[in-house]
Amino acid sequence: MRRREFITLLCGAAATWPFPARAQQPTMPKLGFLSSRTPKQAEHLVVAFLEGLKQTGFVDGQNVAIEYRYAGGQYDQLRSLADGLVSLPVSVIVAGGTSNPAIAATKTIPIVFTSGIDPVLAGLVGSLNHPEGNVTGATFYSGALGAKQMGFLRELAPKTTTFGLLVDSNSPIAAPQIRDAQSTAQSIGCGLQVLNAVTEGEIDAAFAALAKLPNAALLVGVDPYFDSRPDQLIGLAARYALPAAYYLREFVLAGGLISYGASITDVYRQAGVYAGRILNGEKPADLPVQLPTRFELVINLKTAKTLGLTVPLALQATADEVIE
Repeated sequence: MRRREFITLLCGAAATWPFPARAQQPTMPKLGFLSSRTPKQAEHLVVAFLEGLKQTGFVDGQNVAIEYRYAGGQYDQLRSLADGLVSLPVSVIVAGGTSNPAIAATKTIPIVFTSGIDPVLAGLVGSLNHPEGNVTGATFYSGALGAKQMGFLRELAPKTTTFGLLVDSNSPIAAPQIRDAQSTAQSIGCGLQVLNAVTEGEIDAAFAALAKLPNAALLVGVDPYFDSRPDQLIGLAARYALPAAYYLREFVLAGGLISYGASITDVYRQAGVYAGRILNGEKPADLPVQLPTRFELVINLKTAKTLGLTVPLALQATADEVIE
């Protein structure tokens, strides 16, 4: 047989060899991104998450495939969405808003949470430094924000004599927020009304009740349910002309009066870093839960003007961001 004929025959035979005999292509890992928000609400958080992921060498569509799942504020859908990610399966789940459904869905797939609550009080981990199990993450929760928020709100609305604190009283993180607010209100000679709300209707009723009190102002407590209701909260504050303080700058960007709290984008960036480190072989139990290191004061001057409030120049100078 001539050499050219032999090579042609060999190449033709190679094309019919079984697939396993050929060079194996590496499988791209899948990462699940589970959010309680809508895609639009989470857009800037996804950007921060992808930035963190890139720091560890992973880029969506190049060497990792990200499966996005959004509940759009419908918390009862989170468990089924988490189950779907587990069944794919994915190598890591990043759970934003509330992590309990993802934790309930799997005890083996690593989970990185982004949380606004105390992860130990909420039962997400047993310890911040040694999370154990398959769960770790980052939180923008800091227990004693109420005193600062109340102080800033009093500077904006000096006639305030009663503060309302909007919380879910059944949440494990409500009690420390209530104690903090009660202590601060008493120290400055103001009353405190604890407003319990876990549904849209109860939020409506809480605002209506507070608005009946003279010289009232509102603190919105840290709670994942409130994260997904910015339009309702801001709209009610405007309807009842209530000065209100929030825990995330996103509320103020959407028209709220003032916020003081940790940067949620920093938390999602850190979640991206942790997800990448886990994809690179590290274990969640070896990654301590990340606590907030930066807090920001944001003021909306337009909203203040609408409420008939004058923002002191000293407070404007203190603010990290002033929205005209």
